[in-house]
Amino acid sequence: MSTWPPRTVIRRAAGLRTMESALVRCGLGPVAGVDEAGRGACAGPLVVAACVLGPKPHTALAGLDDSKKLTERARDELYPVIRRLALAWSVVEISAAEVDRIGVHVANIEGMRRAVARLSVAPGYVLTDGFRVPGLPAPSLPVIGGDAAAACIAAASILAKVSRDRTMVKMDHEFPGYGFAGHKGYSTAAHTAALSELGPSREHRMSYANVAAAARAYEVAAGRGFDAAAVGAR
Repeated sequence: MSTWPPRTVIRRAAGLRTMESALVRCGLGPVAGVDEAGRGACAGPLVVAACVLGPKPHTALAGLDDSKKLTERARDELYPVIRRLALAWSVVEISAAEVDRIGVHVANIEGMRRAVARLSVAPGYVLTDGFRVPGLPAPSLPVIGGDAAAACIAAASILAKVSRDRTMVKMDHEFPGYGFAGHKGYSTAAHTAALSELGPSREHRMSYANVAAAARAYEVAAGRGFDAAAVGAR
């Protein structure tokens, strides 16, 4: 007959390690955190990362926080430290084409499954940022605002964000004129202006309303009929 794990006391003084410490004391470790970057962007990949931190806090990771709250410099400094000190980590890219094909939410869930599956250490428990992810190989819990509440999710958010930013900088050289290195594919005024002038590239998400509208306007202005497939192939 199965038994419940022993009761444990959550010690809030543990800060971002509170949830992980409680789960480990219940015998449910190691704990993996999962987060994504680029869900709201209209160009470029959706990037998902998973991370398992060591059982004890490390002073070099004292600055861990939600990647959106950190400066670019702070994220870049933490990125190699996380990769060096983590027990396991993985980063997965979901292309713009796949986001268009299956939808961003399904792509996000699929990316989280892939990221956890690629960890070199099998987790005993998984903490996901924001919403439930079915089909994971271990028990899991969605944590609202998880990247600011659990160290392993915060670490995953930094891995995802820095990896995606670097991809977008490289993409800026391949597709000049859109300003990907600056806005990272999000719908800023400068990006919208570039879309109007150049039309979408093949790295834009044609399923997003603003991209489809820009593609339509670009083709009409050029005197051609609107063909989303042709525009997205550029």
